[in-house]
Amino acid sequence: MSVELRILNAADVRELLPMSDCIELMAPTMIAVSAGNAVLPLRSIMSMPGDIGALGIMPGYLASAGMYATKLISLFPRNAGSDHSSHIGMLVLFETGHGYSVGILDAAEVTAIRTAAASALATRLLARADASILAILGTGEQAARHLEAMLVVRQVKEVRLWGRNSAKAERLADVLRDRHQVAVRAVADVKDAVDGVDIVCTTTHAAEPILLGEWIGPGTHLDIVGSSIPTTAEIDGVLVAKARFFGDYRNSTRNQAGEFLRAIDAGLITADHLLGEIGEVASGAIQGRLSDRDITLYKSLGIAAQDVAAGRFVLDRAKQLKVGG
Repeated sequence: MSVELRILNAADVRELLPMSDCIELMAPTMIAVSAGNAVLPLRSIMSMPGDIGALGIMPGYLASAGMYATKLISLFPRNAGSDHSSHIGMLVLFETGHGYSVGILDAAEVTAIRTAAASALATRLLARADASILAILGTGEQAARHLEAMLVVRQVKEVRLWGRNSAKAERLADVLRDRHQVAVRAVADVKDAVDGVDIVCTTTHAAEPILLGEWIGPGTHLDIVGSSIPTTAEIDGVLVAKARFFGDYRNSTRNQAGEFLRAIDAGLITADHLLGEIGEVASGAIQGRLSDRDITLYKSLGIAAQDVAAGRFVLDRAKQLKVGG
C-alpha cells in the first residue's frame, strides 16, 4: 500500500488555512467534541529546569476527520519579544484505515490560527450582537491573531492594546492599525484598557492575574486564552465567579484551567459553575448569553480535536493545490 506523507511548513499552513475558514471549521468540530465523537486525553507537559522551557504532548482523535494526531510543542516563554515563537513544534497526523502517518505540519502555525478561530467562535456565540469595542491584553502572536479573528465575527470599531512592554505595544498597535485599517491604540494600564469595552481577549504569559473582576462591567464577553496549566491564571476569582463560564472541554477545564481551579479553592464557586462546553452552545443544547447585561466567559485551553480538524483541512487543501511534499 502506497501512502503519501505530506510535509507542510508554516508558510504552507498560513496559505492553506485562512482565518475565516478555520472559524467556520471550529463550529462542527466543537459540536462533535461535545457529542462525544472525539478521544481527548489531557495534555502532558514535561517541564525542564531553569529557563529551558517545556515540552507539551497533545494526542487526540476526531471521528469526523477520520484521523488521529499527536502534537509536540516546545514551549519557550523566554522567546517572547524575540523573532522566535514561544510555541514551536510539529503536528503529526495519522489515517485510521491502517494507521499510517499522512501529514507533518508546522504546529506553531496550526496552533496560532485555530486558537484564535476557537475564540472567534465563542465570541460569535456569546458576545452581544452590537459589540464593537475590543481590548486585547498581550502583544505576542496570539494578540495579532485574535484581532484578525474578532474582525471576522464582529464589527470592531475600536481596539485597545495592552502589554507589559509599552514600546512593544505601541509598535504592534501601529502594525495592526495599518494591516486591518481599524482604530488600534496602545494603553498603558490594564484597567484603562478594559474600561467600558465589549470584548476582552487575554493572550499573555501571566502566571498571576492581570485582570480583576471589579474592572469588568455588565455585558462584556471575555476570551481567556493565555494560561493553560493549573498553576497559572490571567484573571482573578471574582471575575470567574461573576461570569457565565464556558470551556472548550469539560475534562480539561476541571483539571487544567488555573482560573477555574483557583476560584474553587477560594470558595468563590463550585464545580457546577462551569455551565458547559462551547460546542453545546453551538449546537443549541445549552444557552449562552441570557441577556445583554450578562458577563460571558470562554476559557480556552486548546484541545487536540481542533488541531486534528485544522490539520485535515490543510492536508485536503494541500492535495488539491499540490502544495508540500
